[in-house]
Formats: sequence, C-alpha cells, structure tokens
Amino acid sequence: MQIGENTPAFQKRPRVAFLLLGMLFAAAAAARAQVSLEVLVLDQSTGRPVAGAPVGLQNAETGTNATATTSDLGKVRFTSLSTSGRYVVSVAETAGYYELKSDPVTLRSNFARSVTLSLAPRAQVTSEVAVTPGHSVAQINTVNAEVSASLPETELRALPVEGRDITRSLYRLPNVVQATGFYPEAPNVSINGANSLYSNYTLDGLDNNENFLGGQKFAVPLGFAQEVTALTNNYSTEFGRTANGVINVTTKSGGNAFHGELFYLTRPGPAIDASSAFAQRDLSGNQVKDGFQRQQGGGAIGGPILRDRTFFFVNAEYTRDTKDNLLNSPELGVNETVRGHNAFPYYSGRVDQRWTESFATAFRGNVGSVTIERQGGGLDGGVGFPSAGNFQDRDSALVAASTTYVARTFTSETNLQYGRFRWNYGRARNPTSPQVTVLDPREQAVAVLGNPGYVFDDLENTFQAQQKFAVTRGPHYVRAGVEILSSEFSLLGGGNVHGNYTVKLTDAQLAAVRALNRGTALSVTDIPGDAEVLSYNVELQPKSFGARQTITSAYADDQWSVGPRLTVNAGLRYDYDSLSRGGSDRGDTNNLAPRLSANYQIDDRSVVRGGFGVFYDKILYAIYSDALQQNSISNGFRGQINTLIGLGILPRSTDLDRIFFDGNVSASLRSGVSYLQGPSGADLRGQRESIISNDLRILNPNGYKNPWSEQFALGYQRQLSSAFAASLDLIYIRSHDLFRLRDLNAPAPYPINPDNVVVRTPAEADATRPAGVVAGGGRNIVVTESAGRARYQAATLTVLSNPGTQPYAFRFSYTLSSLKNETEDINFRAADSNDFAEEYGPSINDRTNVVNAVVSVFPLRGLTVSLAALFQSGQPINRIPDARIYGTTDLNGDGRSFGDAYVGNSDRNPGDSRNDDRLPWSELFDIGIRYQIPIGAGYVELAADVFNLFNHVNLSGYSNNATQSNQIQVGPTAGGIVEKNAGSPRQFQFGVRFAF
Repeated sequence: MQIGENTPAFQKRPRVAFLLLGMLFAAAAAARAQVSLEVLVLDQSTGRPVAGAPVGLQNAETGTNATATTSDLGKVRFTSLSTSGRYVVSVAETAGYYELKSDPVTLRSNFARSVTLSLAPRAQVTSEVAVTPGHSVAQINTVNAEVSASLPETELRALPVEGRDITRSLYRLPNVVQATGFYPEAPNVSINGANSLYSNYTLDGLDNNENFLGGQKFAVPLGFAQEVTALTNNYSTEFGRTANGVINVTTKSGGNAFHGELFYLTRPGPAIDASSAFAQRDLSGNQVKDGFQRQQGGGAIGGPILRDRTFFFVNAEYTRDTKDNLLNSPELGVNETVRGHNAFPYYSGRVDQRWTESFATAFRGNVGSVTIERQGGGLDGGVGFPSAGNFQDRDSALVAASTTYVARTFTSETNLQYGRFRWNYGRARNPTSPQVTVLDPREQAVAVLGNPGYVFDDLENTFQAQQKFAVTRGPHYVRAGVEILSSEFSLLGGGNVHGNYTVKLTDAQLAAVRALNRGTALSVTDIPGDAEVLSYNVELQPKSFGARQTITSAYADDQWSVGPRLTVNAGLRYDYDSLSRGGSDRGDTNNLAPRLSANYQIDDRSVVRGGFGVFYDKILYAIYSDALQQNSISNGFRGQINTLIGLGILPRSTDLDRIFFDGNVSASLRSGVSYLQGPSGADLRGQRESIISNDLRILNPNGYKNPWSEQFALGYQRQLSSAFAASLDLIYIRSHDLFRLRDLNAPAPYPINPDNVVVRTPAEADATRPAGVVAGGGRNIVVTESAGRARYQAATLTVLSNPGTQPYAFRFSYTLSSLKNETEDINFRAADSNDFAEEYGPSINDRTNVVNAVVSVFPLRGLTVSLAALFQSGQPINRIPDARIYGTTDLNGDGRSFGDAYVGNSDRNPGDSRNDDRLPWSELFDIGIRYQIPIGAGYVELAADVFNLFNHVNLSGYSNNATQSNQIQVGPTAGGIVEKNAGSPRQFQFGVRFAF
C-alpha cells in the first residue's frame, strides 16, 4: 500500500455534521437491533421442564409487556426485541409453583439470549412448611455454542479507559490482545492472535469497516455504546465476511425517562505523567512525545418523544490533542518547537419508533470527522518545516434504517445502511507546491519544504441491504437471510504532480538562506534559484481510479430444541466477493460455510457446548487497489509478462487485457534541471518506457480465493451461584488460502550457510531473474496469491461476577494459546525466493500466556475503585542481519531489507528462523476511581484514572507499529535486546461528569 499526500478533502466543520444529523432525523427511521430471548422453565425439585407455565416479559423503560406459555419442553421464545432498556422475565404464581422473577437482563444486537427459571413447587400441606425460593440463571448461554465476551456500559464506565475510546477496553476480553500492526493507524486489537486487519467491525450488526484496509469506519465513542462484544469463535451464520472474529457494538437508545450526561475529560500530560525515553502513541496510533495533552468534552441526552412509542438518543463528543515537535536545523539557525493539534469530533443519534406491538422502525446516524496534524519537525528533532506539513483526514458517515414485523411465529426484518469514508492520508498544507529537500555541502539534509511529496486520497461509498426472516415451528427456530454489501472505491494516489526536488547548497548559499532569518516560516521560494539540483522526480500519471466491490451473501440456520436440555444449531452460509475475479474471468464461487454446534444443559446451572464451522474472509480492497496503482502498460513490462508465460510461471491461459492497468508511475531526472523549472509530468510521459521500477504488480490471472478457516470449539459453562459464573473453552483453528505476495521474477534461491556467510550482490541476483531486468519493466514482479496457512490453538478460562449482587465485581480470564503462520500480512513476502515453508513460525501477535483481571470495589456509597491487571508473555522477536558484520542486511541480493518495512521482507540473521526469539513478559496495572455526588435527580461524578500505576517498562504487549517495535532486533540472540520502544509510562487522566 502506498500512503501519501493530498488534494483538499471533505470540509470538517461541526455545523455540517449537525446539519446532516438533523436531516437524517427528519427522515424518521433506522438502526434498531433485533434479538431473541429464550426462557427455559424447570421444576426445582425434579429438574424437569414445566409445561404450560405463564411467562411474562416486561421492560419498563420502553413499555414492553409480553406474555407467552411454555411448550412441552418448558420453553418460550420472545423474538425481535429491541436492545433498549432492561428486561425482567417472570412466572406468575400458579397452583403448583411460587412466583419467580429474574434479575434485569440487557440484550445485544444479533444474539439469542437465554434465561433459565427454576421454580419452587408449592407445598402440598397447608401447615408451616419451609419454602425454598426458586432462582434464575442468566449468565450462561444455553442456546448455542458461541464463544464470545461482552463489556456492558456499567463496566465500560468503571474501567480505566484512555480517552473514552472503547477499543482501548477490548483487550480486557479473552482471546483479544493489543496488536502490532504494519502502519500507525492499523486497528489496535488482534483476535486469536491474527492480523488486526482481518477482524470485522459491526454496529448494531451492520457493517462498520473501512473496507480499503480494515478497522472501524466510525470510531464509536463510549457515550454511544451500550455494550461491546468480541465474538471469537463458533458464532452464528448471521455473521460473515471474516474468518477471524467480530467486534460488535450495540448502541444506546432512549426510554420512557429522560437520561443523559455532560462530561469533561483531560489528560494533562508531561506536567504530571512519568517521564519516558520513548515516544508514545495518540488515539490514532501515531507517535507523540513532548507537550502532549488531551482535552475532551461532550454530552448526550435520550428519552421519550411519545411515551411507550417513540424514543430518541443523541450523543456528541469532541477530543483535541496538543502535541509538540522539535524543528532542529542548526545549519539554518532553527531550533524551535512546532506545535500541532489533532481533532476527533463524533456525532451520533438514534430514534426508535414502535407503531404497534407487531411493527417497529428505527433510525441511526453517525458522523465522524478526524484530523491528525503533521506539523513538521520530529519527536526528537527533525528538518521538516511547517510549509511541508500535512494533515491526515478520516471522515466517516453512517445512516442506517430498519423495519421489523412480528407475527406469532414469524418475524421479518429489513435493514438498510449507507456509509461513506474518506481517508486523505496526506492533505498538503501547500497542495500546489513542489517538495524541496535541501542538502548542505556535505549532502546532509537541513530542510524539507513545500509539500509532503505524495498523494493518497481514498473515497469509499458503501450500501448495505439485509433481509432476514425467522420462523418458529414447534421445537425449531429457523432463520434465513440475504445480504448485499456494495462499495464503490476511488483512489487518487501516486507522487507529487508539482515535482520533488533535491538540491545541494554551497556554503555561501546556505549562509544567505540563514541570513534571511525566516525561522519556521522558511519556504521553497527562499532557496536560491541557482541552487544545484541533484535530482527531480514528478508523477507522470495523476489520475483517480477505483472499482466496485460487491459481496453477496445468504444464510440459513435451524436452532432445534431436541429436548428441554439439548439444543442443536445447524446452518449454512454462502458469500461471493466480486473482487475475487482479480485478473480472471470468474471469481471464487464455492464459498459454502457449514456450521454445526450443540449445547447440552447438564442441569439448571451448567452446560457443555461444542461446535465446528467454516468461516470465509472478504478480500481487502487494498489488494486490488495496489495491483492497479503499481501496474504498468509499458512495452518492457508486457515483454516480461510474456516471458513469464512462456516459462510456465504464469498460466498460458493468462488474459493480458485483464491483468494490466495503466497505474501511477514517477519519472526521475538527475541532470539538466533548474530549480523550480523542472518539466511537467506530461513533458516526461515518454520516460515510462525507460523507467526500471523496483516493484510492479499485476492482477492475479487466476483470481483470488477468499481465505477461510475451519474452527473447532469445545466448552463448559457453569453458574457457580447467583453471583458468579465460569467457563472453560478449547479452540482450534486451521486457516487456509491466506493472502501473501509472490515475486514472479524472483532471483534464484540463495540459502545462507550460517557457518560461512557469503553475500550475493544485487547484480548477481538480478542475473538469475527469469524475466530479467529491462527498461520499462520491473525488478520484482509481484502478485497477490491466496495460499498461506495458519494454525491456532487456545484454552481459555473465564470467571466473572454478576454486577450488583455483591459489594464487589470482577472478571478474570486466562488464555494459553499458540498461533503459527507462514504469512503475516497482505504484503508479506518470503525472505528468500518465495520459500514460504521457511517462514512458518509464530505470529507477530502470538502470546503464549495472557492473564487478565479486573476488580471493582465499592468501599463507600457512591465510590467505585477499579483495578485492572494484565500480564502477558513476551511477543516474538525477528532477528535480522547485522550490517556492521556483513556490510548489508540484504544477504541474498534480492534488494529487500528491513528498511523497506517489516512485513517479512528482510533477510534473517544467519541461523535464525522467523520470530524464533521472545521479548520479556509485560505487566500492566491500571486503576480507575469514580465518586458520585447526588444532585437533584442526577449526580456529579468525579473520575481519576492512572495507567501503568507502577510505571513498569513494557517492551511488548501494547499497541504498536512493527517497524518501530522491539520485535525487530539486529544480530543473534546472544546480542541481547536493544530497547527501541516501550509501552506508556505512568499516565493520568481526570474527568468530571454530570449524569441524570
């Protein structure tokens, strides 16, 4: 993926967001998330099902009041329920049993919740008899074998969460860890140790992915989240487009009572934080250091428009970061702090409308407008001046509508959503300027001026339509649905159309520029016109290009109550991804995903569950886009491809018209150019036939297979008491057809003898390339293939309490796991000549042991103290050659080294395999303190959070970028570890909130 500058983008003014939300509210429909609730009624004395019991369901917050009678299996199912409010399940007193009510139950989108009521029989004798109360069980899952974990709003608010960013809470859940990614903004959590790009993000069950690379389209803030859930294994056929896992957020809604909040949150920064020699990361994943501060504010309100009928909820939150860089150019007399800012405004709204007991509609709208400033300078000093500064924009909008119809045994649900995402990675402060890199007489850089030097402006418009049906027939609950997710992409990318200059100044010229005393305001026009131009580069193909990706899906499953204690779920899902055609005339059409699971209720407090399923991934659009952007139609490149076909490296059936594209290309001149007088791209277009590109790509002539996995799970859950529940899950996942890069023009293999290292030169390697290196062609001719494999195995123990039942609350999980793979990312290449078998080893996100514990205590009325502890085995280390010993890190001469970026490209230290060493364990203690002071009908909450309470230096286990991490070390294991990065030191966050 190429990432760079840009043209003016989406204007980010709050009033635009409010206007859009207002228009959407006027439209009056969407985002209701429907779920079902299954109730099992048992006789406490015999454990047998109770038939004909009258079961009531009440939700005072929405006015819901439903009744039903248990079947011969003792079961009742309430379908198509709103996620708003809390439900109480009850059985009225009868001639045979005492009355019983459950604790309040909250529901999440796209999930079947279960409650077991164990009734106490009435005494047959009227004299004094001791009555044993019945009890309810709501924490164990008795209806399916889904392996998942959730954080409801109450826990989210008690946890110490940085910046109200709910993704910073996800690693408190089992099988979820903070991720090492391959670019700063990569999603920050990994499920089951896999690449964080492969997780699927949903909002009320609807798509919330930016589909170019992955991660959230709209970053849901804490104030709009009712519950966040990580589905890690064996989930329903209703969820698809991932072979990894799903992060689903259930949004808030209004009720019959008005409720809301106003808040202010601050991270004061270095004034009180512990010091660290290492840079930290802001909420976007970019590095920050000196002067960093965060200020946040916002509010929310929800309530009735019409009691029991129409409800609304709106939320607005704004975050502003302040950060300092150092601009340090002694040769130009500049040593100044350059201040920058980040802005994160998010606006959300939801309306729920119940027309009748059978018919409901709803609406949800979300707008985000993120700006990340690159103001110049660097964390520890740099020569980028503000004129070359730029901004990263991430603008998102979602509009969703749903309509639900419920009959006695039939439910219909229709969902529609439109999503827009614009990712302008480098919006230039001076978009019409060239970039100028200024060198002193020693050819050391003293300034970068004018422009970031590249363009990357991606626009994605996505439409999603779902139609779901559910039918109850005796013991069978059959669900089926169809879905279309269609995204239109447009990317403006490549180099700078205004040119990039590298100039060398004489001592006299340097002194003249210094004498101008322009300071940080230095610009390209301040450089002498007679400066020597060492090189000039300009984009030849300034163009916007893209494609449409349409994923068509269908599913059906049957939840069969074989008996009162045994439930079997059998389903089948099918997905077709239009991008799978690649450079072929047909796509991957055989993506049938069967899923089978069983849940057996041993008694009213424990279940055993297990299942098997096949899960398919979508194709990340970046795979297709890179094959277009880095493609060429030059004669030299065509000749190389014909050579590869003739050699049988590419199939003889290859359709050349399908694999080629006229992509971006830049021309370079090293002489004959006057400063700021370089020729335009149009003037140099003929150079396309003479340029030798290091990397060129084609669309795969065989198309792309969708990666897929076989997932096995076996688990046991037990309600230890009304207050505590525990579970043990065993998971095994076999993944196939994972994406990786194959070099069709790779040089001959060159194994390294660790006892006698002989370096092969690039010229020697080029001489063995099958299609050679020719003018207009590529040294490496790269294609994405679906051929990688991975194996994951894990055992997870979880114990948690039922909030509100004790003077404390806790959740504990321990995961013992292993993930090995032979490809790490969509841009992963084998170190030596496509030998992926030698790459099989631990994943970059693999941890052997993860221990997670959160304990909340309530020592005084209104006071909550939450301590969160996290212990993890160290992540793997990949060891690369020491250039001081061998003269280079590119031992086999293929031209790829660590400097390119770590996605498997670099050679390994002789004698070491990929990721065969480990960093030390990490440990983290965070504490959150909340104190509520009643005021009228509400309260004021004072909050203080301390992250990394004991200021431990963690070398792994935190969200990171691989190229900056400690997971890349030079030389053999005996050389130890060079600490290049570390997790955050002790940091503080304070807030005040008024809630009612």
